[in-house]
Amino acid sequence: MARQLSALDAQFLNFETSANLAHIAGLAVLDPSTAPGGEVTREALIGLIRERVHLAPPLRRRLLQVPFRLDHPYWVEDREIDFDYHVREIALPRPGDDHQLGEQVARLHGRRLDRRRPLWEVYLIHGLSGGRVAVYTKVHHSAIDGVTGAEVLAALMDLGPEPRREVAPSDSEPEAPPETVEMIARGIGRVLENPGAAVRFLAGAMPRLDEIPVISQIPGTGLVSRLVRGIGAEPLPSLPRMTVPRTPFSGLISPHRRFAFGTLPLADVKRVKNAFGVTVNDVVLSLCAAALRRWLVQRDDLPREPLVAGIPISSRGLSEGGDIPANEVVLALATLPTDVADPGERLRGVSRSMKTVKDRYAAAPATWLLEFSEAMPAALSGLADRAAFRIASRTAPAMNLMVSNVPGPQFPLYMCGARLLAHYPVSVITDVSGGINITVFSYDGSLDVGIVVDRDMVPDVWDFIDYLRDALDELSRTGP
Repeated sequence: MARQLSALDAQFLNFETSANLAHIAGLAVLDPSTAPGGEVTREALIGLIRERVHLAPPLRRRLLQVPFRLDHPYWVEDREIDFDYHVREIALPRPGDDHQLGEQVARLHGRRLDRRRPLWEVYLIHGLSGGRVAVYTKVHHSAIDGVTGAEVLAALMDLGPEPRREVAPSDSEPEAPPETVEMIARGIGRVLENPGAAVRFLAGAMPRLDEIPVISQIPGTGLVSRLVRGIGAEPLPSLPRMTVPRTPFSGLISPHRRFAFGTLPLADVKRVKNAFGVTVNDVVLSLCAAALRRWLVQRDDLPREPLVAGIPISSRGLSEGGDIPANEVVLALATLPTDVADPGERLRGVSRSMKTVKDRYAAAPATWLLEFSEAMPAALSGLADRAAFRIASRTAPAMNLMVSNVPGPQFPLYMCGARLLAHYPVSVITDVSGGINITVFSYDGSLDVGIVVDRDMVPDVWDFIDYLRDALDELSRTGP
């Protein structure tokens, strides 16, 4: 039988509007000199995806809605994927520089996916300077997260210029979609069970109110959480109360994006990590704090309080059915010490903040996001999710921005015979998470950085790439 979306996966569908989009993407920049004939063609790309689509479940499934929206949708096998629709080809005008590529990707990233089809699109982009080509791939977040996204990438990549042969199992039969009567019956059953889910959410959330965005900022929340934990609930380390300051990238976002990308040498990041006795992730967050501080100072908009970053920690999970990767997201909040001028002290502050977060989640993984999703009746969750976004963005911001660090392979990869030079993540911004998202993907000795922003809030996004590089140079010269 087809598999049903989890409540959390369905949330990524529910909160979407014309401005709040929930797909994640990657920009692969390739050197076609090693490909057959020295080029990457659309026909070759379609052939590659067609041959390996059985290795990437999110690419071969589409949504099936439950009548009357009584329950969350199902994933069903699309038996006739229209590869000609999903794989497209465009070219940049001369000179085809990185800024033009970023502008084109920003336009593509600001378009919603068609929910009548499998939720993915691929664009082969020609005309890049230096003879390079690019492949922009976007998949809806309801079908994929950072880790499973890397697995889809791996399915399409090879370890050398010669593509490996993949043969789909001949005995595999597509799953039959559920009957309408069965979907309605299950949906009614979930409605009847829903009060119990709400009770479980409230019971589980009380000890952890101090880690839930927006709620954690209400005065007295930390005290209530500590009191509940003190009378028999789970013993968890306390979190500091975080005040989310207003910034130029706070508030309602527009449908329009800008995108900038760049690369940092992983060896330099590791040298800083070793010198200060911290983690690579600590260094990445510290670089982001330095870049944000510099940008805000130049606009005379630096808050006195540190910024608050939402850090999604994704671990691989399986949906109830067994073989479809599902989103399992722990959304951690951590302070970025943008109020600290000294680079060494800023890095140490990040390390302390992240240690507190790690101690908290090591004691017990946070499940409030999943429990909150399941506590909401499916028939109402779409309206509730969008209403919650509007209220949160107009009252107390949940966070200032999102920062994510996704580990990747440390060896060369190839697509259609062309060597992968870099893979830049292209992620999500929302009214609640702020108008800037910085995501890092490590690949073959580099940290590939992708920055998505609201076009009006941050018109000069490319400055951040320079600021990150300058911040790494500054930390490299700073002793512990």
